[in-house]
Amino acid sequence: MKIKKTYTFAFWSSFYITFFTSIILFILTYSFSNILIKPTYILFYLVVVFVFTFLIIQYRLEKFIFQRIKKIYNSVSLLDSSDFNKTPITSDVETLSKEVQKFAELKQQQIRSLTLREGYRREFLGNISHELKTPLFTVQGYLLTLADGAINDKKISQKYLERANKGVDRLIEIVRDLDLISKLESADLDLNKQSFNIIELIQNVFDLLEMKAKKRNISLFFDKHYEYPIMVIGDIKRIEQVLTNLLVNSIKYGKINGVTLVSVEHFKKDKIIVKITDNGEGIKKEHRARLFERFYRVDQSRSREQGGSGLGLSIVKHIIEAHNEQIFVKSKFKKGSEFSFTLEKLEKI
Repeated sequence: MKIKKTYTFAFWSSFYITFFTSIILFILTYSFSNILIKPTYILFYLVVVFVFTFLIIQYRLEKFIFQRIKKIYNSVSLLDSSDFNKTPITSDVETLSKEVQKFAELKQQQIRSLTLREGYRREFLGNISHELKTPLFTVQGYLLTLADGAINDKKISQKYLERANKGVDRLIEIVRDLDLISKLESADLDLNKQSFNIIELIQNVFDLLEMKAKKRNISLFFDKHYEYPIMVIGDIKRIEQVLTNLLVNSIKYGKINGVTLVSVEHFKKDKIIVKITDNGEGIKKEHRARLFERFYRVDQSRSREQGGSGLGLSIVKHIIEAHNEQIFVKSKFKKGSEFSFTLEKLEKI
C-alpha cells in the first residue's frame, strides 16, 4: 500500500526532533557527569518523544488539510462534503484532484453537448419553418389567385384547387407526423402488440407501394421464397408504418430500373431481423449518424422534390425503440443502403 504523504512528513519531522532532543540530552548528560541516567531510560524517553511528536504533527496536518479541502468540496457542486467525512483525510488530496479533473472533463463534455444540441435546435427550427412555409405559401398563392378571379374559369379553378389541396395534405402530413413523434418521445403512445405474420405484412406493403415503385421502374422483391409464415410480436399498424417508410425511402433514393430486396432472418434466440436493401445512391459516412434526426436530409434539394414530411426515418426509429428493439443502417456511397430492424419472434407452442 502507498504510504500517506503526511505520515512520511510526520515521521521525518519526528525523527529530526527526536534526534535533536537526543543530542541535547547527551550534551546535558556529558556536561553534568554527576547525573547518572540509565540507557534504558534514555531510550524510553526518545521513543516517547518520537511517538508524541509524530502524533501531534500528524493530527495538526490532518486538521489543516481537512479544513482547506472541505472548503473546496463545499465550493464544488459535484463533490459532497458528507462523503468526504467518511474517507481518510490524508489520502483524500489525490482523490480530490482526480474528482476535480473528472468534474472539469464532465463540464467540458456537457458544454460540447449543449453546443451541439443548440446547433441541432437551430437547424431543426430552420428546417421545420421551411417545411411548413413551402406548402403554406403554395396554398396561399393558389387561393389568392382564385380569389382574384381565376375561380370563374372552371378549368383553372379545378387545377388550382387540386394543387392547393396537395399543399394542405402536405401540411396535415407534417403535423400528423410531428404529433406521432411527440407521443413516441413522451411514451404516450399505446402499442397494441399482437402476433402476426411478418411475411404477409411485407407483401401487403409491396402491393400498397406497387404503383409508386413502377413510376421509377423499381422492383420490390423478397430475397427468397418464404414457404412458411414467420410469426412475430408487435403493433402491426406501427410495424406496417416502419416498413412503408423504409420501402418508400428505398424507392425515392433507389436507382431507376433498380431492385429493393427484403429479407427476414434469424437474429438471436427469440429475435428476427428484417433487412431492406437497395442498390441506389447510398449514404456518405458523415451523414449516417444523423439520419434519424427530425427533418435531417442528406440531399436537401432532391429530398424536397421527392416530397414527404422529412420525418419518416425519425418515426421509424421511435417506433422500433418503443418496441424495445434495435434499428441498424449500412451503406456505401453510390452502391446502395441496407436498413434493418429487429422484432420479437413468437415462440412456438
